[in-house]
Amino acid sequence: MATVELRFSALPEHVRTARLVAAAVARRAGVDEAVLDEVRLAVGEACSRAVGLHQIGGISAPVKVLLIEEEKQFSIEVGDEAPHAVAGGGVGAGPGDPDGEADEDEMGLAVISGLVDDVEVSAGEHGGLIKMTWPTTPPPTILV
Repeated sequence: MATVELRFSALPEHVRTARLVAAAVARRAGVDEAVLDEVRLAVGEACSRAVGLHQIGGISAPVKVLLIEEEKQFSIEVGDEAPHAVAGGGVGAGPGDPDGEADEDEMGLAVISGLVDDVEVSAGEHGGLIKMTWPTTPPPTILV
């Protein structure tokens, strides 16, 4: 199992870099070329969400992205350190959300769920994590 860890300041301009790195590592891991755009979009959405949560909460900690290459799958975990309020089974932006950030948060999660078949979202008072997984195909065996 190989893992690449990426940490970046919670600034929107770093999201593009995270997308590019994720796509490059996914390609090397054996994720199908046809799915790489979905990987880029999903990672961009998850990272943008984490950046927004950090900015709203005034959190200076970096956003953390893990790119995990396993035998038959490739996973990306995007973590934030923003405290999440969990109400009605959904994950909200925080208690007393007058500006509608929870709606925007739910929209971002819906986009990710539409792009990725295997998504796990967890959140609590110490932060949240979005784990996205794609199948990989092993490189072809060359017979000599």
